[in-house]
Amino acid sequence: MSAIEVGRVCIKTLGREAGKTCVIVDILDKNFVVVDGNVKRRRCNIKHIEPTDKKVEIEKGASTEEVKLALDTAGLL
Repeated sequence: MSAIEVGRVCIKTLGREAGKTCVIVDILDKNFVVVDGNVKRRRCNIKHIEPTDKKVEIEKGASTEEVKLALDTAGLL
C-alpha cells in the first residue's frame, strides 16, 4: 500500500462518492485526512480511501483550484 501523504492520489471506496478520484490535501491525525479533487472537499477516514501509486505536486492545504489544476496537469481529471 502506498503511503498516506499530502499530494497522494486516492480512490474513495465508501460513501456516496465511492469510486471517484481524490487527492490528500492535509493530514489531520492517524485516522483522518482532508481530501479534495473530483469529490467535495471534506474530512475523510483513511479507511475509506485507497491510495494509488500516483502523486501530484501540491502544497499542504492547497485550494480546490490548485488541486484540480494539478489533477488536470497529471491527466487524472
